[in-house]
Amino acid sequence: MKAMILAAGRGERLRPLTDSIPKPLVTVAGKPLIVYHIEKLAAAGVREIVINHAWLGHKLVETLGDGSQWQVNIQYSAETSALETGGGIKQALNLLGDEPFLVINGDIFIDRLPEIAPLGSGMLAQLWLVDNPSQHPDGDFALAEGKVFEHGAEKLTFSGMGIYHPKLFDNTPKGAFALAPLLRTAMKQQQVSGCHFKHFWCDVGTIERHTQIEVRESNKVK
Repeated sequence: MKAMILAAGRGERLRPLTDSIPKPLVTVAGKPLIVYHIEKLAAAGVREIVINHAWLGHKLVETLGDGSQWQVNIQYSAETSALETGGGIKQALNLLGDEPFLVINGDIFIDRLPEIAPLGSGMLAQLWLVDNPSQHPDGDFALAEGKVFEHGAEKLTFSGMGIYHPKLFDNTPKGAFALAPLLRTAMKQQQVSGCHFKHFWCDVGTIERHTQIEVRESNKVK
């Protein structure tokens, strides 16, 4: 299975760290966030990785190159302006092929990848949901009997990790558009499966959370 790492966001809440580098190159314990993802994907046997970029994207290309140092092949989908998640994935479909693919947000931190398995019959997506963090207490979606729904008594938070079938993007516009409306439409048709990801996860979206992760990982290194 191919993988895509979303790396086109501006990272406003991580300024000034992101004034001179793209958000996925922000380091944790001396290593860029995106390198943690590449290492985990390589260890899981993923060999083809697509990375989209916009803000200071050339620095991603300069830093990561063709991926050979991790025994993977990295291709890039350059965006002149950020296309949002849906538009960014759609632009990269020519690199991702006709089979379902894994997508990971470039600004999350995880201790391990989720268990990757093929999409179930008739499914357009699989999402991994996590316990609601303090900054997002109300969650996003409900999980019931292995499927994800927009509404439910107890909601969990979307982790930024999912598997998508290219058909999810059929009949979508060119340019920028969000992913969530596509997922909600598929949920109504019960075409989105899901799992509760119970391992460590953090959205490294602010200076405060970056500092917390930095302290956590630095202490592990000592």
